[in-house]
Amino acid sequence: METSILQGIGYSASVIIAVSMTMNSIVKFRWINLVGASAFAIYGLLINAIPVAFLNGFIVSVDLYYLIRIYGKKELFETLEIRKDNRYLIRFLKFHNKDIQKFFPGFTYKPEINTISFFVLRNTNIAGIFLAHREKDRILKVGLDYVVPEYRDYKNGKFVYNSLKDDFVKGGFQKIVSEGKTPGHAEYLKKLGFEKVNGDLYEKLLVTH
Repeated sequence: METSILQGIGYSASVIIAVSMTMNSIVKFRWINLVGASAFAIYGLLINAIPVAFLNGFIVSVDLYYLIRIYGKKELFETLEIRKDNRYLIRFLKFHNKDIQKFFPGFTYKPEINTISFFVLRNTNIAGIFLAHREKDRILKVGLDYVVPEYRDYKNGKFVYNSLKDDFVKGGFQKIVSEGKTPGHAEYLKKLGFEKVNGDLYEKLLVTH
């Protein structure tokens, strides 16, 4: 194989590994690191550098082990209702504001609007926050559905929009609407069963006739 191609594989693997180190989400880190380590292992075999191939093959096995654990792990999901004057709520929003603005640009907390609000707990750890309100009687309008970086594996969203579906229906809601103002959040909504209505607006039907 030509030297330039081998160098390209090596440089690409290095870049992928470097990118993985910048990930806040442990899930994203494991997946990207897995790809980079796999490329490095192949690179090591191609240039007959067995130690390089062996080390990165080991890293691949470690990443696979933890990914299997992450996706196979059964967790206890719960909601913790939030009062509008909750001090921890205000502190949480302030602490995560910079990251929140990346997915919900322009978001500001308005207690009088966000009347349906709760923290999402995973094994009693706060993994995210959900703020919404009733709109046009039977519509649940989401103002904020934020997940902290460590738990961005879609499990929070599946819990809120799938496991809590019956609770929302009992509350008189027929559909949930949310704005996907950024590509990342729009993709998140699509994976959770939302459909684009117009512009940045997405909806998920709770009751079908």
